[in-house]
Amino acid sequence: MTEWTFFSLPLVWHNAIVTLFTFIYVFSVPPLMDYLVTNHGLPRDISRKITHICAGSAIVFLPLFREGDWSHYLNITVFAVWTLLLIQKGLFAAEDDQAVKTMTRTGNKRELLKGTLYFVIVAMICGTVYYKQFSGVLAMAVLGWGDGLAPIVGTRLGKIKYKVLSDKSVEGSLAFFVGSFLAGLFFVKLIVPEAYDPVKIAIIALVSTIIEGVSPREVDNILIPVAVIGLAAAL
Repeated sequence: MTEWTFFSLPLVWHNAIVTLFTFIYVFSVPPLMDYLVTNHGLPRDISRKITHICAGSAIVFLPLFREGDWSHYLNITVFAVWTLLLIQKGLFAAEDDQAVKTMTRTGNKRELLKGTLYFVIVAMICGTVYYKQFSGVLAMAVLGWGDGLAPIVGTRLGKIKYKVLSDKSVEGSLAFFVGSFLAGLFFVKLIVPEAYDPVKIAIIALVSTIIEGVSPREVDNILIPVAVIGLAAAL
């Protein structure tokens, strides 16, 4: 039986409308963060990680996409556009560019070509190769919420420091685990309820926490999803 579509529209138009929702959501975040950074003194590192969390949470729209033709892959369109924008801005943006102010640690536009760019590339892979699969959903949940909360908590509340390849804190790592686990529970239940397994999610969140703790800065946006996808296949 064919699944419902908005106003009984053809499938491609239904998925195009959902894609529009994702664009409105994702592109509303940088202007809001820019306003808060410019007018209310929100620290760059906080705005960067809020943007990171919101971007990872874009998978909340996946249940609205309908399968049946190619058009469900439109879910990655917003990340494809951001890939091009990040390359352009990372090479040519002015210092007061909105993305530079809200998505970098130091205000150096070249940062956009590192961890932030890796993030959107991972999102495109999860939205195609691992579309609506446990591994892809969990990778985005862990990358978005775990990796987003860890530095916010670590830089402000972190007292117990440790270093392997970069400076971390126990408090930040704990935030990573809790954020990854809770986000994993929520998004897996929402998008792939048939794969819902709290124990498996907890194990993957724990191993991902360890990997994040020993990873060098920026590279964790690659290592974390690779670990999640590998563990999801192995467990």
